[in-house]
Amino acid sequence: MTFDPAPPLSAPVASGGADPRLRPLPGGTRPDHVTALLDALRVGLADVAPSATAPPVVLVPHAPGDDGAAVVEALRRRLRRPVPPGTAVILQTSGSTTGTGHLVALPTGSLTASARATEERLAGPGQWLLAVPAHHVAGLQVLVRSVVAGTTPVVLDTTAGFDPRALADAANAMRTDVPGYLSLVPTQLVRVLETGEEAVAPLRRLAAILVGGAATAPRALEQARARGLKVVTTYGMTETGGGCVYDGRPLPGVRLRLTGADDRVEITGPVLAAGYLDDPVADAESFRSEDGVRWLRTSDRAVIVPSAEAAPRISGPLHADGHPPTPGPRSGPLTARELGDDPPLRLRVLGRVDDLINTGGIKVSPGAVERILAGHPAVAEVAVVPVPDPEWGELVTAVVVAAPGEAAPELTPLRKLVSAELDGAHAPRALIELTELPLRGPGKVDRRTTAQLAARALQAPQTLQATKTVQAPEERAGTNPAGHATADEHQHEAAVVRTERYDGAAVPAER
Repeated sequence: MTFDPAPPLSAPVASGGADPRLRPLPGGTRPDHVTALLDALRVGLADVAPSATAPPVVLVPHAPGDDGAAVVEALRRRLRRPVPPGTAVILQTSGSTTGTGHLVALPTGSLTASARATEERLAGPGQWLLAVPAHHVAGLQVLVRSVVAGTTPVVLDTTAGFDPRALADAANAMRTDVPGYLSLVPTQLVRVLETGEEAVAPLRRLAAILVGGAATAPRALEQARARGLKVVTTYGMTETGGGCVYDGRPLPGVRLRLTGADDRVEITGPVLAAGYLDDPVADAESFRSEDGVRWLRTSDRAVIVPSAEAAPRISGPLHADGHPPTPGPRSGPLTARELGDDPPLRLRVLGRVDDLINTGGIKVSPGAVERILAGHPAVAEVAVVPVPDPEWGELVTAVVVAAPGEAAPELTPLRKLVSAELDGAHAPRALIELTELPLRGPGKVDRRTTAQLAARALQAPQTLQATKTVQAPEERAGTNPAGHATADEHQHEAAVVRTERYDGAAVPAER
């Protein structure tokens, strides 16, 4: 295993003493936009020795409906530190929990290190199929990997929504003399499986299908692999230049550790971003140097488990905090605290540190509950969120999308399912069925909006049909890769099909 820890950054100054030139470029998946961004990356990533006099060019990919000049003006207003030398791209994080994203400086070295580590872990350099927006890190990395591999990606235009049959056609158009790769969000994978063999068959020839951006339901992974798809789950974020853990195993050069009583994930390696440009306090709290090594302190909780137990499938009872029981003769939580490219061990992410639900004085892990509910055949998608309640403080609320062809999920059997694995406090006391989950950015569930929607649905179940938040004035409408309205625009429309509480009967929403 190669291990190249990230060195500490020196004080940021502009390269050659000149302020960088910020170049806005539309992202999304429109072929002309993607081509322009790809060409700019080919130049930028190759420019390892920029001129000492000409200002460096930093790319700013943005949502395709935004005005580039306005994007740059807004970005400059938010800057609270100089752009570090070597920065190739500035991206904004999704802010799926807080609603506010950070500006992240991504150096050339970090982006290319991630791309090369992916090649080493998978089947080597190959051709990629872009089906996720290029202004988010997953889509941007598809382009970076293409540049590093010296190949041209096939582009699936999802501007009008994601079509699994069009994805199949795009896969059929890929080269056969090099490995083929694809990156999807979980919702896209589910839609491919629902469409049937005509959508699945062309994807079997791909060397790997990366699925990330959000947790993937265990049942969807099982179905995809049973149907011959080489699915690889990924964990990472904008701050790590995209996925840095594949199927629970860190990429070459990446190392993880769990810290504190909450088992918070910290990451080091050459893939780390240069830091946040908009918030010095958050930058100092998140990016820390220790003995000459930079670590990223994430907001995620996790456990390290033997590789045979790393798959998200759950069998047998869990501890109340959502940890799996320790296999073998030991008892209690696993004691492994660090993880590199070690075949016997895997990382299993449990959820965010700050998303615990306090219900009746009991701390409930939404991720642990979601993993169980996702195994129910009637549940296609699920998010567990808190809803303020005068009796319980926060009501554990399951927001679900029903699986096609299945009877609508009912609260009582879902409660029994959770109670059989966790203690009774984890069992949801309310159920909201939606036509779709609100998504944000590259396909992450927008938990903040989902919780607000659930609260309104429980307060007025007979009248609420949809929710739509106010559009931020500096942002524009669009669609995410699953075909929903994107949360980049802070806009969601999701019809409420039904609400149900533990102490009451199902209440159908008016159509």
